Amino acid sequence: MNVLLTSVGRRAYMVKYFKEALGEGGQVHVSNSDDRTVAFHYADKSVISPLIYDEAYIPFLLNYCKENRIDLLLSLFDIDLPVLARNKDRFAAIGTRVIVSAPETIEMCNDKWKTYLFLKENGFRVPKTYLSLQRVLLALDSGELRYPIVIKPRFGCGSIAMSVAEDEMALLYYFRRNSRAVRRSYLKYESASVPEDEQIVYQECLAGQEYGADIIHDLEGNLRSVIVKKKIAMRAGETDIAELVDEPTITAELERLGHLTRHIGNMDCDVFLVDGQPYILEMNARFGGGYPFSHMGGCNLPSALVAWAQGREVEASTLTAEVGLVGYKELIITSMEKGEKQWQ
Repeated sequence: MNVLLTSVGRRAYMVKYFKEALGEGGQVHVSNSDDRTVAFHYADKSVISPLIYDEAYIPFLLNYCKENRIDLLLSLFDIDLPVLARNKDRFAAIGTRVIVSAPETIEMCNDKWKTYLFLKENGFRVPKTYLSLQRVLLALDSGELRYPIVIKPRFGCGSIAMSVAEDEMALLYYFRRNSRAVRRSYLKYESASVPEDEQIVYQECLAGQEYGADIIHDLEGNLRSVIVKKKIAMRAGETDIAELVDEPTITAELERLGHLTRHIGNMDCDVFLVDGQPYILEMNARFGGGYPFSHMGGCNLPSALVAWAQGREVEASTLTAEVGLVGYKELIITSMEKGEKQWQ
């Protein structure tokens, strides 16, 4: 079996996990819009792809998958997901299975306003969220909302253009700055689907402990596991230190969420525990930056995905993690030979 990881970026560890899952039974291929990633060094084969929103992107991937007999394809980047979801059947026609949820599920996860509406409509606790600066100012005047306020792109990921305003001066400044940041980055592509004055969302800043979680489904959308991690330290929008924990209140809410979304594969979820009650902030329908902590604890989702794609069942222990372990991310410097080509 051959696996292709698109938009691999800096997640070289995912290449290693899939290579371990395949063993001698296949190859791990990666693609990215440029070669400035160490993931190219670890993959069996790597290729520079067109940009995601280039009209040549999907034809390029289809041709690559056909020529290299790719059995399984999955992306590690939110922006890639809607494009792949819309073209899933075209890949299936050439024998490549794309691990991606339905287009409407991807849209709901990528759009923070739709995430908020979905969660609220289904009875989940969520931070107060607003779509316009005018509505925020009215909420502040009425006492419905108080500072600090989180300001972030409606279609953003990681910590790109995310700010916290402590007063009105900061609120107005971050509104202008973050709006410009959206227009000048790749966030402009998805953001173009909504009016310019609805490209930023505003949320109350919750006071509580933050958790991350992996909600794991099989390829048919059946819930298989929920793994919860207490975030101890963050860096650049990703979890840097985390502890695997048993938090039944969070697990129960996320199991209910999983049954509703019936997503495919992993859903990375951010949760705040406030006065003993879980509040769901965001959902990312892909492997998130917190997955390595689950893997460290014994969960092996790459192995499970390979097994399911081959029609094999997976033991429950494959998708569980040992509670109490604390994981730390580290920086590792990897050298290349001068002039070494990292792609083929």
